[in-house]
Parts: sequence; structure tokens; C-alpha cells
Amino acid sequence: MADLKTDLKAHVRAPSWVGEFRAFIMRGNVVDLAVGVVIGAAFTGIVNSLVKDVFNPVIGLLVGGIDFSNLFVTLKGPHEATLEAAQKAGAVTLNLGLFVNAVIQFLIVAMAIFWMVKALTRLHVREEAKPAAPPAPTTTEVLLTEIRDELAARNKEQTPTQG
Repeated sequence: MADLKTDLKAHVRAPSWVGEFRAFIMRGNVVDLAVGVVIGAAFTGIVNSLVKDVFNPVIGLLVGGIDFSNLFVTLKGPHEATLEAAQKAGAVTLNLGLFVNAVIQFLIVAMAIFWMVKALTRLHVREEAKPAAPPAPTTTEVLLTEIRDELAARNKEQTPTQG
């Protein structure tokens, strides 16, 4: 029985991509990406509220009191005053206002990411701009310095003082 298990293990090997996949998952970039996705999902609620509760009322007021969430065209079915009423009545609608909201949300997220990347880039440039300590001399340089000093000391001893 043990020989059968050994033979099966010898013949059944994991595909080569399993090792590659394991290495890919363990790389730091994948972990960073996963953290970014989680934070992005949490950020979505904030952006949705910002668009719905802050920007849309202001933009709607500027364009004459239009509520973007109720900006729609009825393609088929009863014409209702609000999108919710039209959808309850079974109407087929073209929801232009919801699309405008999505575009505004995208622009807000894109701007937030732009400013965040810009700030991180500025911090990274500042870190690179800091002068680094001079590198320690190599063993060859240390040895050559000692030889130079020894030769200078011998020359002083052999040179008669003029006076």
C-alpha cells in the first residue's frame, strides 16, 4: 500500500502554474492591491453621499432646480413624475440622471486619487532629495590610504631637514 502511495505521488505532480500562482499571491503588490480595493469599497459610500447629498443639490440649483436622480426619459409605459414611480409602474426608462450621478462620482474619485498620488509622489521626491551619507571606504581604499601614509612617513624620515 505504501508503494502505491509513493508511486502516485511520483506520477501526480502539481501543475507548474501552481508555484507561479503561489509566488504571485505572496508578492507585496498583490497585498497592496487588495488593501486598495477594500479601502476603495469603503470610499464608495463616502463618494456616493458626497455626490447625492452635496454636489447634486448645488448643481441642480444652478441649472434651475433639476433633481438629477429624477432626470429620465420614459421609453415605454406610463409617464410618471419620478423615476421611482415610473419603475413601480413597470415603465421602461432611460435614466440619464443616474448616469450623470455616476459620471460625477467617477470624477470625484479620479480627482481624489490624483491628489493622493500627487501628494505621495511629492513625499517620495523629498525622501530621495535628502543627501545620503557618503559610503564607507572599501577595504582597497583603506589599504591604499595606509600605504600612502606609510610612504609619506618614510619620506619624512629619509629627507634631511634643511635649516
